[in-house]
Amino acid sequence: MQIRRPHPTRDPGDRSRRPHARPHPHGVRAAGVLLAVTALVVPACSTGGSTSSASPAAQAALAALPQATPDALAPYYGQKLNWRGCGVPDFECATLRAPLDYAKPTEGDVRLAVSRKKATGPGERIGSLLVNPGGPGGSAVGYLQAYAGIGYPAEVRARYDMVAVDPRGVARSEPVECLDGPDMDTYTQTDLTPDDGSEQSALVDSYRKFAEGCGADSPKLLRHVSTVDSARDMDILRAVLGDERLNYVGASYGTFLGATYAGLFPKRAGRLVLDGAMDPSLPARRLNLDQTAGFETAFRAFARDCVQQPDCPLGKEADDVGANLKAFFEELDRRPILTGDVDGRRLGESLATIGVIAAMYDEAAWAQLREALTSAMRDNDGAGLLFLADSYYERDADGGYSNLMFANAAVNCLDLPAAFDGPEQVQAALPAFEKASPVFGEGLAWASLNCAYWPVAPTGEPHRIEAKGAKPIVVVGTTRDPATPYRWARALAAQLSSARLLTYEGDGHTAYGRGSDCIDRTINAYLLRGTPPADRKRCS
Repeated sequence: MQIRRPHPTRDPGDRSRRPHARPHPHGVRAAGVLLAVTALVVPACSTGGSTSSASPAAQAALAALPQATPDALAPYYGQKLNWRGCGVPDFECATLRAPLDYAKPTEGDVRLAVSRKKATGPGERIGSLLVNPGGPGGSAVGYLQAYAGIGYPAEVRARYDMVAVDPRGVARSEPVECLDGPDMDTYTQTDLTPDDGSEQSALVDSYRKFAEGCGADSPKLLRHVSTVDSARDMDILRAVLGDERLNYVGASYGTFLGATYAGLFPKRAGRLVLDGAMDPSLPARRLNLDQTAGFETAFRAFARDCVQQPDCPLGKEADDVGANLKAFFEELDRRPILTGDVDGRRLGESLATIGVIAAMYDEAAWAQLREALTSAMRDNDGAGLLFLADSYYERDADGGYSNLMFANAAVNCLDLPAAFDGPEQVQAALPAFEKASPVFGEGLAWASLNCAYWPVAPTGEPHRIEAKGAKPIVVVGTTRDPATPYRWARALAAQLSSARLLTYEGDGHTAYGRGSDCIDRTINAYLLRGTPPADRKRCS
């Protein structure tokens, strides 16, 4: 499952992909599939206790690589980028070469798309600032060109070259492909709350078909799209750009990528901001359970707000909102409603659930969600919820999909052993997931099954990241973050030897650039002057 934020506040009638005024979709690694909602949850844990349910491997910390660059990698570290225009004013693009397999660096390359916007001045240039919006599977190049390169604070863009690289297997960097548009439509409409053996079999078949499609398209690449691989690619990019240290802002899954870089190259880690942090010490099932609880926390905040609005379609009391929404989902499971979609898609429980969860990423989308729910519940018009789900899946008006969901599964299923081995394990875990979220728990549990059928064995394990010797790293957590629960930020900050925990007391996924002057000033001071916040600083 992934944890990213779509564009929920756009008008459903607007199919242009114009960026929202707030940060671009963020994501997070997850073991489920279809949902941003997909799967995670567990009761609160202490800052230092996050490894208690992890495998024995999680007791070990990620080991730093040797300082010296191996001779076999010298051609990659010494390459020159051929910058060219890329159709977006003020941005340049280039292609970076990296070894497909770092264990066998002479046996083939992977080509990675890079983009940058040079520092505009005034003021002395600090260096390059690499950005990543999360996913896994989110296009960092798209994020840079649509948001970060024009929407980051002017003083940051003045002093840094803004840079992005699409991780291997993502978007412009040899993208993994799994299903065509019609098959993805079928996949996204598969019932995630199976009522009997036949529906369970249909769900398993959909996961198998998805996995088989990915394996047929990219049999070699699928073995080399791990987060460690992408972190090593970032070090090649750092060297090619001429930077002694990597400066970086990563959101959601991008925090795991950034923390992994710090763990592998602590002496080369510069000013790192990890916003909407993940806990790398947790196994997939625990991650999914934690995230399920995170979405429940966000939904309760939505419920409290909804009943105070005159147009709330889910009742007058906050305690009734969840039960009323669950009843609506069950009705859609029995009788999907029309959407006006040119391809004839109806709104069933799975798409409606994703539409609701998509809006949990940003409280600015709550009004749009109320309107969409009102249309669906009172007028049998599912267009608004379908639009939210399509935004989450990055489905365009012509029925095509970006490779976001394909890359998301490819990275997640390689990084960690599967959350569940089969339907029987999901069934056994359902009570815990439904306790974590009475509304979303069942669907999120079943969404965590997809990696069970992946064609490539996982190469990663849960582990701590200490990054001993790194300069101060800013870890940011939002107290009611739906996708990366606040406890994960506490846990990562406790692991990183030089971390400074910065807390945003509020709603939504991630904090930088989302309206808190306190957060923005603090992070800007760190990026521009190298001044980290006092540990455990809190903002609202």
